[in-house]
Amino acid sequence: MGISTLDGYQGAQIFEIVGLDAGVVDFAFAGTPSPVGGASFADLGEQVLALHAEGFADTAPALKSPGFFKHHKQGTEYHATNPDVVDALHNAVPGVELEAVAVGAPTLPSPRGGGEANVASPRGGGERTEMSAAHALQRAVATGPDGNGYASYERFARLVNDRPPTYPRDLLVMKAAGPPVPLNEVEPVSAILRRFSTGAMSHGSIAAEAHETIAIAMNRLGGKSNTGEGGEDPARYRTKGQPIDRNSAIKQVASGRFGVTPEYCVFADELQIKMAQGSKPGEGGQLPGHKATEEIARLRHTQQGIALISPPPHHDIYSIEDLAQLIYDLKQVNPLAAVSVKLVSEAGVGTIAAGVVKGLADVVHIAGMDGGTGASPLSSIKNAGMPWEIGLAETQQTLRLNDLRDRVRLRVDGGIKSGRDVVIAALLGADEYSFGTAALLAEGCIMVRTCHLDTCPVGIATQRPELRAKFAGTPEMLEAYLTHVAEEVRHILAGLGLRRLDDAIGQTDLLAQRVTGDARADRMDLSPLLSDEGSEPRRFVASIPLQKPSSGLGDRVCLDALTAVLTGADVRASYAIENSDRSVGARLGGALARECGTSPPAGSASFVFTGEAGQSFGAFLTDGIEFVLIGEANDYVGKGMGGGRIIMRPPANDAGEPYLLGNTVLYGATGGELFCAGKAGERFAVRNSGASAVVEGVGEHCAEYMTGGTLVVLGPVGHNLGAGMTGGEVFVYDTGIGLPGMVNGELVDAHRLSGEHQLLAEQVLRLRALIDQHAAYTGSPAAGAILDDWHAALHRFWRVAPKADVARIENAHEGTVASRA
Repeated sequence: MGISTLDGYQGAQIFEIVGLDAGVVDFAFAGTPSPVGGASFADLGEQVLALHAEGFADTAPALKSPGFFKHHKQGTEYHATNPDVVDALHNAVPGVELEAVAVGAPTLPSPRGGGEANVASPRGGGERTEMSAAHALQRAVATGPDGNGYASYERFARLVNDRPPTYPRDLLVMKAAGPPVPLNEVEPVSAILRRFSTGAMSHGSIAAEAHETIAIAMNRLGGKSNTGEGGEDPARYRTKGQPIDRNSAIKQVASGRFGVTPEYCVFADELQIKMAQGSKPGEGGQLPGHKATEEIARLRHTQQGIALISPPPHHDIYSIEDLAQLIYDLKQVNPLAAVSVKLVSEAGVGTIAAGVVKGLADVVHIAGMDGGTGASPLSSIKNAGMPWEIGLAETQQTLRLNDLRDRVRLRVDGGIKSGRDVVIAALLGADEYSFGTAALLAEGCIMVRTCHLDTCPVGIATQRPELRAKFAGTPEMLEAYLTHVAEEVRHILAGLGLRRLDDAIGQTDLLAQRVTGDARADRMDLSPLLSDEGSEPRRFVASIPLQKPSSGLGDRVCLDALTAVLTGADVRASYAIENSDRSVGARLGGALARECGTSPPAGSASFVFTGEAGQSFGAFLTDGIEFVLIGEANDYVGKGMGGGRIIMRPPANDAGEPYLLGNTVLYGATGGELFCAGKAGERFAVRNSGASAVVEGVGEHCAEYMTGGTLVVLGPVGHNLGAGMTGGEVFVYDTGIGLPGMVNGELVDAHRLSGEHQLLAEQVLRLRALIDQHAAYTGSPAAGAILDDWHAALHRFWRVAPKADVARIENAHEGTVASRA
């Protein structure tokens, strides 16, 4: 779920170990998971003495860089994505000449022509980059199926597959299941490509051109691209199925809910709940303020120029049951989409995965430590995450032991580059395989590692127009690369005596640990990864839900209204509702979004519900729909709401001062209205991005991380109001609690509604209009009393809104600056 403060790490023992033997762990890190063994005290002592001798040698006045962060020519640390690997990959795909690799850089001489080439750093400091990769891209020529592209790819694959031991898979060898089979008897490339997807790289972390190029390529191949957690331009949705299909098949739902609207959800083939990120488990995704352009802010429903970081947890997921509820919500708004849950490789991930399957997810995605862009902090790049092999093996074993394996697809990512990587992942249990960094390399990335600076010289990881114009990638480049990977998979399968990837999945008996000659590497014990316990089958067979993922009342509401509303009729109906009726409204909201987008339908519908609503009442509602609830509702009312109106009032026999709403109301809402003649629980309007609401009291953390919309609270508020709030406004009627003491003043100010200036007059008009509506819709006595003595009541209102310099403050917190370096 994530840890928000440094203090939370102290004594928490949440760390894991790769590469230390039991003697070291038991002595120094008792109780810390160390699944594969490794170096002893003697090995560590030998390493320390060698470093000491090098550091204090008389003949070495200066220490050479080990290449800790990125590849260094004389470095001692091996990088899986080094210049030779990048060079080989660029030569294996069809390319176009790149005019310059940095702003203002001259055409570069060949690195084979003597001397080392330098290029002006995007920072202007003459920083050295991996020039061999840039020249490889300049030299690349188009190679079709009949050209020499696969021969070039084989050179790349050898560099990847024969590298020094870097990951656990590098210590494994494959054993044949039987005699080799003819290559023409192995399943075709097209069948293998359907199992491929690209990593979750957001439009924002990378440019629109790079993002769309990936989508076009994957749609042509029959695979899937992933939006990442930054949403997607709605103009791309309706290209789905067209010759140039720019719609991403996988649409991610992350903790920040950036860009998650009803329309976004219904144009997905798969909705992915991002529980964590492989490169930095427990941390949210990050986008520096200088990359939050007007375009990006509009798509994410946030504020331009303000750094964005997703909250460590999803605020509607604090248990496995909550996760099951979100899966249920997404299956309601888009019944046609599969739902995947992205987990990270860690100790205990198998148990979590079993819960995910029982929660009716269709795909479990295990992310390894290599995921993430160059924008990740150094501490995360080097010291967070675990290899996917460990998490995948545990997940496969746990699901088999619990008779769950055949119900779910297992997908894996994290540094996968070659066909050998794919086949080993299959043997360890994966059905599907995702490519992140390698996909960017295929469309021209040269690993300058300035993703976070917005200075990408090849126009991929930047939002600057002059750099985006340099993007030279094409869908054909990524198509060629992944086709070569699939062809390598076919060759390996043929050599193993297998005809289909299905025949390889979960066959750990075809893997063995090899002897490398490196004493430290050979002391690692990978036998726990190769356990063959558990039931058959070892792979996905069919989606067999443990329960029916439908909402009877929600289905009825959709059936009663959809056709009539689309044809211009006005529908009125009433229903009884119980707390077992969950996600009512999501099915109708999704159906209308599919037909109308963000435009209102020709007709309208108003429904009156009486009783106690279950979770996610009115989730993903859209314009043209009004829900009136006489009673109370559980958590997550109006989650993901894009339009429409929710009205709540207590029953006639209520005792007074009712709590009508649970926690986390309007989470991620981008539009619509809510009027509640009662109080709400905690985290009211968390991540609200555009909805308006009136409520008569809230718990703690109201308006947390809000980026748009207007709230009116006609009653008491809890502590931490406005934490992380960078947009929108909150009007609070002070009931004597001393509002300033309840406000988190880091990013927001609170002021009274007094004075004569024009801006204040506009604020008062907005406030009055919302209270008038609230009184009319709910008959609220509290609203009536305020309106009866408006001038006196007005002096008791506070307005809480972001500070004028909120962008500078927030960017400083995130370690970025508003202006470019």
